[in-house]
Amino acid sequence: MTSHSDPLLFRISPLIRITLLGLYLALTVPLPILAQATNAPVPPLVLGVGLALGWLLLYGALSERVILDESGIGVSYPGWFAKIFRKGWFLPWESVKALKPRTTGQGGLVYYFLSDAGEGYLLPMRVAGFSRLVKQVEAKTGIDTRDVRPLAQPWMYLILLGLTLLLGLVDLWAIANASQ
Repeated sequence: MTSHSDPLLFRISPLIRITLLGLYLALTVPLPILAQATNAPVPPLVLGVGLALGWLLLYGALSERVILDESGIGVSYPGWFAKIFRKGWFLPWESVKALKPRTTGQGGLVYYFLSDAGEGYLLPMRVAGFSRLVKQVEAKTGIDTRDVRPLAQPWMYLILLGLTLLLGLVDLWAIANASQ
């Protein structure tokens, strides 16, 4: 049992991380091999280095951490990632004035914390333990969160993972044929 002073840590769901990192690999790993097999104008080494850097950036973005403690809620990233790309944020509980829904371009629903200064902070919705995070937000702010749901359901990522594995098999077939 945690005491009131221990922060709660929430990370991106492992299912989401594995699926998105795997999809990136399935989409990109064959490219340097196929570039070499087809004598593409981009050298395979350059392509491989670029794709490896892209994977590292995706890994950094998927290493988001949500931290809740007695003073507020914050989002942080590994130090190497935060220095260059995303700094994260912290919002004290007493500054949270509302939790407002916004429709995404794809028709989904996301939620933003509105601060007393009028700034919006995106509620992280792809974390493992999302319902526990939302209950903590309600307990700390008094905002009714019973209608807050995660943006994507686990079954969506399970389907995407299955399709990613299928794409990986197609990759193996394409690489085997390109190598002949």
